[in-house]
Amino acid sequence: MPEKKTLSTLQHDELLASLKDRFNQNMNRHESLEWEPIQEKLEAHPDKLWSLFEMERTGGEPDVVEFDQTNDEYLFYDCSAESPSGRRSVCYDQKALDARKKNKPDNNAVTMASNMGIELLSEEQYRALQKFGTFDSKTSSWVLTPAEVRDRGGALFCDFRYGQVFLYHNGADSYYGARGFRGLLRV
Repeated sequence: MPEKKTLSTLQHDELLASLKDRFNQNMNRHESLEWEPIQEKLEAHPDKLWSLFEMERTGGEPDVVEFDQTNDEYLFYDCSAESPSGRRSVCYDQKALDARKKNKPDNNAVTMASNMGIELLSEEQYRALQKFGTFDSKTSSWVLTPAEVRDRGGALFCDFRYGQVFLYHNGADSYYGARGFRGLLRV
């Protein structure tokens, strides 16, 4: 991950153009929202733009899926059809990565998300995403795992098969080429 968390003018402009275009092409995800207030909020928070850039760079195709009126926040989720390609083949967290003795993956989902300034989707958020389309029909995504599962060495992931979301468990140190993670960013 680059240490510099600012975008060049070109990156900034291209990202905003991509986000606006995706927003306009997928109005079913945010029927009651308009782009202009979202862009204003993004312009006021360059750190959030950098996080969206990282989501985009790693294949997440972020888009607005909700406005939280209570906290005055727009929620961007990774909306790529499959788990983001630049975030696959990772185990669940640093503890799992450290515990693995052989064939370690290059990274882990929790640390990557933190470094990007985003959160892993919870199971509930993952299920909510599915109302906007079909996501992870060929891949799977780690989801936020409760401490009582993680403390026993496990971690949770979801996918969409046979017309529904499935929640599974695996050892937190496992990793597969078709499993990554989806994130969310609050702006």
